Amino acid sequence: TVTNGRFTQALGGKGANQASAAALLGAEVAFVGCTGTDEYADAIRADLRARGINIDHLHAVSDAATGTALINVDSQGENTIAVAPGANRCLSEQQLRQAFAELQPEVLIVGFEIGLEVAALALRIGQELKASESQLGECRTICNPSPIDLSDPSWIADCDTIIVNQGEADAYGGAAELLTLGATEVLVTKGAAGAELHHGGKVRAFSSYTVNAIDSTGAGDSFCAAFAASADPAFACAAGALATRSVGARAALPTRADVEALLRA
Repeated sequence: TVTNGRFTQALGGKGANQASAAALLGAEVAFVGCTGTDEYADAIRADLRARGINIDHLHAVSDAATGTALINVDSQGENTIAVAPGANRCLSEQQLRQAFAELQPEVLIVGFEIGLEVAALALRIGQELKASESQLGECRTICNPSPIDLSDPSWIADCDTIIVNQGEADAYGGAAELLTLGATEVLVTKGAAGAELHHGGKVRAFSSYTVNAIDSTGAGDSFCAAFAASADPAFACAAGALATRSVGARAALPTRADVEALLRA
C-alpha cells in the first residue's frame, strides 16, 4: 500500500486526447467512437464540442458504460494505466463505413482501445479510401497500437505509420519486424530520449525537448496528434514534451504557437 497520494478526475481516453490535441494544433478534427449514456458521456461530448471537434459520429449506447481509466503517477511524472473499455468496444462496421464515407478523412489515427478487430477494420477502410474514386484526397493511416494486442498482426500492412513507445515496440518484435510485416514506417517514442523514425531501411533520431515535466500521461497522445497534423517527428517531439507540464492528459496540451516557440528556442 502506498499512501499520501492525491486524487484528481479528468476527461481522457487516447482517442479523445489525440482529437483534442490535434484540434488545438489547428487541425480540422472529427471523432468516431462510442460512449455510454452516463454523466461521463455528457461531459465528454460537451468538452469535444467546445474544442470544435465534429462529434456527429460519436454514438451513445445504453448497454455499456463510458470507457474509464485509472492512472497512477509517480513522483517522477511517470505513469501506469488500467483501462475499463466499456462502450469503446461497441463501434460497428456499419458505423465506421458510414463515418468514413461522410467525412472523407485525409488522415486517420486509430488506437486499440476500440479493440483490435474494429481497429484493423478502420485501417483497412482507410486504405480502401485511397483507391476510391470518391475520395477527395489521399487518406494517410496512422496507428498507435495501444494497449498491446499480439493476437493478429494482419493490421500492420494497412499502416502508413505505426507510432509506439519503446516498450510497445519491443512487444511487437521491434521496429524492423513491424516493417517486415508491411508497415511503411515506424516511429518509436523514447520519452526524454526523443524518438526514432524507421523508414526505407534507415533510422533517423529526433531529440526531445527539456521542459518541467510533471505528468507524462498525455505525452504520447500529444505526440501522435502532432505527427498526424504535421507529418514532422521533430514537431511531434516538441508537442509531446509540452504536454507533460501539468497533471492530466489534456491540461497542458499545446497550441501550434506553443510548439513552434519551443522549436525556435
